[in-house]
Amino acid sequence: MILLTIFETTLPLTNPVFKFLVILVIILFAPILLNKLKIPHILGLIIAGAIVGPNGFNILLRDSGIILSGTAGLLYIMFLAGLDLDISEFKKNSSKSLLFGLYTFLIPMILGILSSIYILNLSILSSVLVASLYASHTLIAYPILSHLGVTKNRAVIITVGGTMITDTLALLVLAVIVGMTKGEVNTAFWTSLSISILIFGLTVLFLFPIIGRWFLKRYEDKTSQYIFVLTMVFLGAVLAEAAGIEAIIGAFLSGLALNRLIPATSPLMNRIEFVGNAIFIPFFLIGVGMLVDYRAFITDFETIKVALVMTIIATSAKFIAAWLTQKSFKFTSDERRLIFGLSNAQAAATLAAVIVGYNITIGETVAGEPIRLLSESILNGTVIMILITCTIATLAAQKGGRNISLDESSIISSIDNDMVERILIPLGNPDTIEELIQLSTIIKSKDNKGLFALTIINDDTIDENHDIKANKILERAVMTASAADIQLNKLLRYDMNIANGITGVIKEQNITDLVLGLHIKKGISDSFLGNLSEGILSKCNTTTFIYKPVQPISTIKRHIIIVPANAEKVIGFPFWLSKIWNISKNTGSKLVFYANDATIKLMKKIQSINPIDADFKHLENWNDLELISRDIKIDDNLIIVMSRVNKPSYDENMANIPGYLNKYFQSNSFILVYPKQIGITDNEIIDLNNPSLTEPIEKLDEIGKNIAKLFHRK
Repeated sequence: MILLTIFETTLPLTNPVFKFLVILVIILFAPILLNKLKIPHILGLIIAGAIVGPNGFNILLRDSGIILSGTAGLLYIMFLAGLDLDISEFKKNSSKSLLFGLYTFLIPMILGILSSIYILNLSILSSVLVASLYASHTLIAYPILSHLGVTKNRAVIITVGGTMITDTLALLVLAVIVGMTKGEVNTAFWTSLSISILIFGLTVLFLFPIIGRWFLKRYEDKTSQYIFVLTMVFLGAVLAEAAGIEAIIGAFLSGLALNRLIPATSPLMNRIEFVGNAIFIPFFLIGVGMLVDYRAFITDFETIKVALVMTIIATSAKFIAAWLTQKSFKFTSDERRLIFGLSNAQAAATLAAVIVGYNITIGETVAGEPIRLLSESILNGTVIMILITCTIATLAAQKGGRNISLDESSIISSIDNDMVERILIPLGNPDTIEELIQLSTIIKSKDNKGLFALTIINDDTIDENHDIKANKILERAVMTASAADIQLNKLLRYDMNIANGITGVIKEQNITDLVLGLHIKKGISDSFLGNLSEGILSKCNTTTFIYKPVQPISTIKRHIIIVPANAEKVIGFPFWLSKIWNISKNTGSKLVFYANDATIKLMKKIQSINPIDADFKHLENWNDLELISRDIKIDDNLIIVMSRVNKPSYDENMANIPGYLNKYFQSNSFILVYPKQIGITDNEIIDLNNPSLTEPIEKLDEIGKNIAKLFHRK
């Protein structure tokens, strides 16, 4: 009796605590139960919303709370699409996105207008508006592809870009039709709309990154950073509505604006995805399900007819657009499934447009009933269309995404055992823990087999305090990595010599990459490099990164990379270069390479296959390094590729690097890179006349294959 009193027995539920509990139970169990039936979790949430909604068992109302959370979820989907977008791939495929955007707008518009006039017997104005419902779509299947790890696929990038084009055009059609019903479509209308959209776009794309970089450089509190990001999403949405377009466009452009400031592997990105996938996006999907009215199939034949026509036309038009895109660019059938799966779902813009059309009255009947631009049958038919297209879209996207993910996994699994990546991070200074972990997560490859954090305790000074300090450093490192959902292995070693301790762990754990840190407030000394060369570099053949952070790596605008002559003739060339490539891939920042012509030619070939935002500038003599300092800006990071002495890429000017850095780059972050080089531990001598070492890509030898494998790992 007490429980009945507390939780109420009348439906729909009004107790806010009980309502929230029901929603959480749905979010938790609906995907689990329906996954056993091979139904995607996104579709499961929509179905669950239909069951508990006002047109189902009437357990929950689609009230203001559901609508608010659902709106946030929709904006979240669009924001994540902009945030995940590979900017370099997007630029490379911008013309393809434009063509797909036109396909997926014009084909639904043509089929929609013709079918509405000749099958549904609608007026021309109503027919154009209904056609715009087909033209727009929502990236409702995007979370599925994100979970499968295929959002960097070219088909996804093209579809996301095309989505902005078709949604913008469809919503523009809506704005024009609304203006026509009010008699406001004139020169002033077009001028005002154009100016407001231009101001909005420039504000979001150019001002938001400046604000974001300023905030993230000055405030490191994790909660404040997340709230800041959420604020920017809704600010972009509000500015979009003020400009006369839909909020989803503003959310997407906000993601695009902050793309370079939030690395894919960062803790902030992990929090953004976690909260969105756990709360906001499920609320949106449940809210969509609550719109479905199954009774319309029984009580109203006209609704059945309208729903069937709308669903068939919308699905056919989107499939034709996806098929034409596949044939135009010679994509695979699975990539076509991705395009179709992402573009077939009708939800956000479609729902907004049909509600606007339903609320517009264009006259009255004899009985005084309003004549609406879109009838109630169109409204109900649209809701049914939303459910069916979302179902088809999620199934298609899941099948295509799963197949592509399996193909990529098979390629990665073919990488030789000696290329399996393991990164070691020796830690001693608590002030550099977060920066070293952050760098390691940014440079790591997709198939990384482990990050290892190491602290070394001197055998001569073992006491309880040293043990406690070392364990605290390791625990903090683990917490930092776990915030980005990355597993970090703790290693504690006792040794009288730090260098010996590090080299011992490198051999024991088969470490491929070493990340060392310099104190933020101290410069780099000749003795440091001397001790490093004598202690670690002379004893182990591993790619080594020495990092001095001055500002968060996510706020870096450009990475200036100085590459010595003959760098491509060293066996470690693809290993360090793939890590630098990952920096741009994961942060979106620009790379500027200074190298000689031979090295630049090789790197440009790699860029043509694995595009990133990069420039290449000629540098023949390292005596000119002082001239480069004039081009360095405050938000630039300097990366200098070094060499062990007497190796092919060694330059005697490398001895002057500490003084050069201390003189010109005290206020900049920098990374020194020591590549893996043959002959360090096995006394082999590199033969510069050996084509397998001097021309790794042109000769397609074993090293060339390794380069291809390394750069496939994104």
